[in-house]
Amino acid sequence: MGPNVNGAHLFVPMLHRNDAVGKHTLAVRDALVAAGVPSQIFTDRPDSQTVGETRPYLDYEKLSDPEDVLIYQLATDSEMAVWLSGRSERLVLNHHSITPPACFASWNNAIARLQTGALQRLEVLAPRAVLGVADSEFNAAELRSAGCRNTTVVPVAGISVPPVDPGPDLIERVRAGQGGPGPHWLSVGRWAPNKAHHDTLAALFVARATTEPHATLTLVGSATEPAYAGALRRYAAALGLGDAVEFVAGISDAELAARYRCADVLVMLSDHEGFGVPLVEAMGQGTPIVAFDAGAVGEVMDGGGVLLQEKHPRAVAGAVSQLLSDRPRRDRLVEAGRQRFDALGLDRAANRLVEALGHLGAPTGAPS
Repeated sequence: MGPNVNGAHLFVPMLHRNDAVGKHTLAVRDALVAAGVPSQIFTDRPDSQTVGETRPYLDYEKLSDPEDVLIYQLATDSEMAVWLSGRSERLVLNHHSITPPACFASWNNAIARLQTGALQRLEVLAPRAVLGVADSEFNAAELRSAGCRNTTVVPVAGISVPPVDPGPDLIERVRAGQGGPGPHWLSVGRWAPNKAHHDTLAALFVARATTEPHATLTLVGSATEPAYAGALRRYAAALGLGDAVEFVAGISDAELAARYRCADVLVMLSDHEGFGVPLVEAMGQGTPIVAFDAGAVGEVMDGGGVLLQEKHPRAVAGAVSQLLSDRPRRDRLVEAGRQRFDALGLDRAANRLVEALGHLGAPTGAPS
């Protein structure tokens, strides 16, 4: 770390241990501490699973130092952002993507308002930041457009490298629970409208009605938006897919790894992705991918799977069928995915962010 940094503290609205932003925040904190830089995590709201590792953000005022760097994890709205915009310490904006409010407007106005607020915070904080860190070029472009003059791209930290090995016993238990000859589709991600799991259900319906009558789908995630999650279950039932779709939540990293290993394909049809951790996890586990080209998906995958320009149910079902019936092509894409996983340098992500902080200039005083 450079000579002009006393501490580098992380600010996140709420620290969730098992989501991408939470894992990234914890990994960066650990890398800072390992580099000899004092670092604590401050939150707007506590989470019961991580409260022992965080402090209320107003506590920072008791230990503030003019040479500190404050690193804000931006993905949703928080009053903490208003407070940060008036601080004199150097601000680093770590941009994790803001889901467009329109994705939630029909389901949850409260969440839509939060995302609208986050976009407004981005416009205020980006010109104020001495450095913008994005986990994809897609997000870096948003930072620059909002007025951040100094940006760098560092992938999400905290992803296991090498990938988690679930072990043969767990793989066998998951495989035994799948039932039927398959093929077995997998979709990983929060049960929220922007993840568009309803499109995956529609594609599965077409596949079962045409080329793959025994195809099944496992949806691994959490009910971020309960109304949408409930609608997904009703939609699956209405399509006659009740016995073909499994909803799985609250599993360990090892069981998630086993789900990837036992799946024939990861299907990802999100309407908006700022990075796409499931893509990286699938490439690391050797799972073939069929994904819709939204946001940073093409950038992150970079040839490591099938990239769709449309997601009509027939197009998706056809793409999955073609991939799984062409073993040489499938194997080539799996190998390309493994190479892309290695090329991302995920094991260095947290240290790369620490190195970027080391190049910051001296403090210049309070914002004007």
